[in-house]
Amino acid sequence: MRAVARAGRRPRNVAPAADGRSVWYTAQGSGQLGLLDPATGKSRLIPLGDGSAPHGVIVGPDGAPWITDGGLNAIVRVDPRTGKVDRYPLPPGRDSANLNTAAFRGGVLWFTGQAGVLGRLDPKAGRVEVFDAPRGPGPYGITTTPSGQLFYASLAGSHIGRIDHRTGAAEVLEPPTRDQGARRVWSDSRGRMWVSEWNTGQLGRYDPADGRWREWKLPGANPMAYAVYVDDNDHPWLSDFAANALVRFDPRPGGSPSSPCRARRPTCANCLAGPARCGAPSPAWTSSWWSATG
Repeated sequence: MRAVARAGRRPRNVAPAADGRSVWYTAQGSGQLGLLDPATGKSRLIPLGDGSAPHGVIVGPDGAPWITDGGLNAIVRVDPRTGKVDRYPLPPGRDSANLNTAAFRGGVLWFTGQAGVLGRLDPKAGRVEVFDAPRGPGPYGITTTPSGQLFYASLAGSHIGRIDHRTGAAEVLEPPTRDQGARRVWSDSRGRMWVSEWNTGQLGRYDPADGRWREWKLPGANPMAYAVYVDDNDHPWLSDFAANALVRFDPRPGGSPSSPCRARRPTCANCLAGPARCGAPSPAWTSSWWSATG
């Protein structure tokens, strides 16, 4: 792994570009959106405006990158061809929302703000609406399910919530562990929520079909689960700050969920082929270790 961004730009979030080759990323320290070509390591940088501090970036149904910009207190769209920047500021009285992440549902962009807000932007109308989150500050991650349900994670509130897309109201769903610090959330193909629990270093799973929760501790002495993503095989992946690692979880039942692969490099073919060959009981963790790049 090599560093491809200059010091001071502070790359934050990434999203695969619509071309299937490049990667969009937010440069939070310099107020720019970057487009990285992994083949060359070169980036095209687009200034987002004075005071910009972009956090999240996703690619919308229109193929354009959409940014949650805490510095501008606005949702920002960038034309991928021309680099034209369009800003959609939050309504008056909603200053300093500390915007975080976003997800599209039915062509409408939904977003979170750690100051205690949930919101939506209809790109066709150009109108931003903001709603008070239950229990105040904390909304961070947000995701949609294949059936169109909306869920968010509250870091400061230590819960996840289900959002009514019609009214913007949210129902609080409590994980079993108190003060766990639910940070990010991602849906699998069955609509189950996978949650990174920052304060406790756990992975949580909520099934809307029956309302049941399960939680698993990440391997290591002091894990810090940050981002979570579920791949096409319904395997959750997490970034662990404490281990400086990417961690993969095999959710198949039948064993200790806290058993890590003992390989310290992502070259353990047996482990990647499955815990039965690796010798670790299932469910099992696989850690891919990376050196710090600054």
